Amino acid sequence: MGIGSNIGNRLNNISKASYLLSNFCEISKISNFYETNSWPNKNYRKYLNVIIKCYTNLNPILLLKNIKIIEKKLGRINKIKNYPRTCDIDIIDFKGLKYHKNNIEIPHPRLSERNFVLVPLYEIEKTWKHPKSNISIHNLLKNLDLNSLRGIKFF
Repeated sequence: MGIGSNIGNRLNNISKASYLLSNFCEISKISNFYETNSWPNKNYRKYLNVIIKCYTNLNPILLLKNIKIIEKKLGRINKIKNYPRTCDIDIIDFKGLKYHKNNIEIPHPRLSERNFVLVPLYEIEKTWKHPKSNISIHNLLKNLDLNSLRGIKFF
């Protein structure tokens, strides 16, 4: 899962989200924190992001439902797409499953384009492969625009 925040105490928001996720997910790995520009509006405050590897007995629908409860509890208000938020939790991969229904798409449809997903994912899971394309994380990183990689900072 990916967790990001660009409103308030970003570090605290992500820590609280991780703690709340641990109520129904067994967290086995967590990346370092990475800071990136907001997208598509770089005038918004920078995002702080992490990737966590966890295990759950929930199905994707129940997992997403619980994630939305956490986001709301942490003050997320759904206004405009890509608007700043206290907490954004995305299901990046779910047991290698390819799933698309009930407003859930797994793996996350834009993960291959996101430095703030690929860099921390590589940090904790160097042998990961994209469930749909079977492309290794190493090759996905090589395919990123170099300017995109320059925009990510270890926090």
